Amino acid sequence: MPRLLVVDDDRAILTLAQRTLSMVADVDTAGNAFDAIEMLKKDDYDVVLLDIQLPDQNGLAAYCEIREYDRRIPVIFMTVEAASKTAIEAMQLGAFDYIAKPLSVEPLRELVAKAVKQRQISSVPVAISAEEEDGDQSAELFIGRSPAMLNVFKAIGKVAKQDVPILIRGESGTGKELVARALYQYSHRYDETFLAVNCAALPDNLLESELFGHEKGAFTGAESRRIGKFEQCNGGTLFLDEIGDMAPSVQAKVLRVLQEQRFERVGGNKELTTDVRIIAATNRPLEQMVEEGDYREDLLYRLNGVTIQLPPLRERLSDVPSLIRFFLAQAKQEFNKPDLEGLSPETVDLLTAYQWPGNVRQLRAVIRRCVLDSVMPVITPDILPAEVTRYERSDPASSSIDSSASHHVPTRAGGELPSLVERLIAQRSNNVYAETVEYTERFVILEVLKATDGNQSQAAEMLGITRGKLRDRIKAYNIVLKSDIAVESDGD
Repeated sequence: MPRLLVVDDDRAILTLAQRTLSMVADVDTAGNAFDAIEMLKKDDYDVVLLDIQLPDQNGLAAYCEIREYDRRIPVIFMTVEAASKTAIEAMQLGAFDYIAKPLSVEPLRELVAKAVKQRQISSVPVAISAEEEDGDQSAELFIGRSPAMLNVFKAIGKVAKQDVPILIRGESGTGKELVARALYQYSHRYDETFLAVNCAALPDNLLESELFGHEKGAFTGAESRRIGKFEQCNGGTLFLDEIGDMAPSVQAKVLRVLQEQRFERVGGNKELTTDVRIIAATNRPLEQMVEEGDYREDLLYRLNGVTIQLPPLRERLSDVPSLIRFFLAQAKQEFNKPDLEGLSPETVDLLTAYQWPGNVRQLRAVIRRCVLDSVMPVITPDILPAEVTRYERSDPASSSIDSSASHHVPTRAGGELPSLVERLIAQRSNNVYAETVEYTERFVILEVLKATDGNQSQAAEMLGITRGKLRDRIKAYNIVLKSDIAVESDGD
């Protein structure tokens, strides 16, 4: 479980935080800045919730001390006044975010979950390994001896310390975020802030505000000034994931930052400067999007100065056994299954023959599911999901709409969601929110595709997302469209 430190002299706030967040984190509390700093020195925490006004110290001064101790720990300020000058100054110095009092339960949970993920992104070491060794289980390994992966390792080594933009390309699930983290951790900016933004997860106007910030009154709901990621990440590294889903208006402003390191907040006229290294990632065909007028050619050229191409797992199947061993060791420890010995030879054969449309992410999900479902010391083929056991090399494409990349989707809406949540809670999983959201999203997309007979344009319109994002989800969730279903081509 992630560890959270809440610092406030108001006992009501401490009690609320403990009750609200105890299901997603181990919560410790402190009533003043001195005690909080001492606790941070003795124990490791993933997130700090920090009050602006403390009895012994100003919140900004306390934040500066926390930064001296650990520059990568996300600090969320709590403030009675949303427009607090102190909170804004802290954001400019690199604080993660701030939330207004009185605290609202759901926004608080979402913000803490977001901060925990950010802590994992910037703090968990990424070990680049081409050797068959256990290594540090706290690290997330880039595992592989295939020539394609060795080229990736070499590319990371060559450009990590070069202060230039990097474009990471590859299919969904190939590990683009791991490459970004490796580039950050082996760079000269390792001690500075690392922030990640998923460009496909936010509407265009919110993405612009997220990146560049906004002034008070810039749009409806902008009740105070907001510091954007480019300003917050000054001196550090900003990872822009799914950059192919960025709106043209935002593309223009990002291009200016790349060229001049200058920008303006939304609704503002003051020019700001920043020193940010940009690492971008995409699974979209940017050159084709340029030809179709959906992407700026000058931005592509600027991002494409150095490109790292990640191979799909089907092109490096020789690495599957090593990946299985690593994911198996992780899941065995996480789910507390000390008696689990491993996989039968037949199971390994099936896993190494499968083409893995969801790539490494799908393989990890399958191994975790097998560990969860197994009641015997050895995992046998009958535990594997259906898409793996029924796969044939001569005909990898199924002839029906199906979705079984890592979880079974029930025939009745949400039929297995309660049992899934109960099981994850019983296992003390630290990923309940993400797994249940993934389960729900997979089910909704599958049902809408069925309702539209596989028409992706209609399905995307009903779902309220772009066709590009729908295609990404179809790949990520291993949803296969039958040949007898009317599916519009990608170019329609």
